[in-house]
Amino acid sequence: MTYNFRPQGVCSRSLTFDIEDGIVKNVKFTGGCHGNLQGIAALCEGKPAEEIINAVSGIRCGFKSTSCPDQLAIALKNALESEDK
Repeated sequence: MTYNFRPQGVCSRSLTFDIEDGIVKNVKFTGGCHGNLQGIAALCEGKPAEEIINAVSGIRCGFKSTSCPDQLAIALKNALESEDK
């Protein structure tokens, strides 16, 4: 299933990804630091959502209270919660 998420407090404007059987695929950020976000997306490809959440949750960007990776963790948590309902 494809999920769309609007990140808060970061430079990226949108985030889309698929989760199939708990595995993350097709992560795409719009806006933000293009090269870094392409790298994050590539590293997430084919990994379990829970593993990604554990790895990137709580990462901060400079003085911000969040980051694009942290926003990805939040989006993945939301997606998994919606699948459980």
